Amino acid sequence: MTAEPPITGETPLTTEPSAPAGPLAEKAATAKSPRALKAARMRRSLARFWKEYRTHRSGLWGLAALILIALIAICAPLLVGADSESVTDAPGQAMEDPSGEFPLGTDQFGRSVLALLVWGSRVSLTVGLLAAFLCVAIGTVVGIVAGHFRGWYATVLMRVTDWFLVMPTLVLAIALATVMDRSMWTVILAIGITTWPTTARLVRAQTLAVESRPYIERARALGGGHGHIMLRHVLPNVMPLVLAQTTLVISSAILTESTLAFLGLSDPTVTSWGGMLQDAREAGAVSAGHWWYLAPPGLAIALVALAFTLCGRAVESVLNPRLGVAR
Repeated sequence: MTAEPPITGETPLTTEPSAPAGPLAEKAATAKSPRALKAARMRRSLARFWKEYRTHRSGLWGLAALILIALIAICAPLLVGADSESVTDAPGQAMEDPSGEFPLGTDQFGRSVLALLVWGSRVSLTVGLLAAFLCVAIGTVVGIVAGHFRGWYATVLMRVTDWFLVMPTLVLAIALATVMDRSMWTVILAIGITTWPTTARLVRAQTLAVESRPYIERARALGGGHGHIMLRHVLPNVMPLVLAQTTLVISSAILTESTLAFLGLSDPTVTSWGGMLQDAREAGAVSAGHWWYLAPPGLAIALVALAFTLCGRAVESVLNPRLGVAR
């Protein structure tokens, strides 16, 4: 005979499988939040963008040059020292020829031109990026508002845009920089205020095209207000154009900043590439033939402008393949 298990007050454990979850429970378990779905779509979009961008060799060269210049600008204190801009502690003699100690020679104060070139990249890039951001921000707001609203709102905005568009940009920037304080923020403000009309025109045209689509009418029929339509429907559709325009505007902003600095309208206490050209002209580097003082900042300006232009063309080609930009 076999012994029976003792009787206890505990409930015996069962090994039977639990009841299968219903379809609704499975759907709830696998469903993602709207934020997670949006993040997943963003990752897929960025992956597709990078896959297409890599096929543009010129865009890759421009991106590599920008990354290198940005790293140099960020690491300037480590590369050339924090006191390389000082006039009183200049390590060399005035206007020395290039040598092992000073690969690009010295300026009229005995400072290393290479060190000044590295420090100037910080100011030139900062002014170019911030001025381009201000320009694109103003142009995007004006373009969306002028394309969304009809009547006298759009008429007034576009007449103001046309006035800025026909006026010489450089002349307006010089006028603003002359009447305001000579500082880096004045140059940023002058460039941003005078270069936004082109962006506004492009964004307005894209806004009109977007608002003619059927889903905009459906959003209005469902009670969507002006802010909802402009922010949730129009803005995401014009952002690719805004992104491509930004990369193209940055190069123009850097050239304008260099021009204002060369004319002596920027902050004289900071070192920029345009300011270096101004200092070289005042020191007589042109007549004396000191090419090492003139050529490096000019080539740096041209290189950065070319790099941003190459990146902008590649971005524009990826976002709008019908353009057929050469790779």
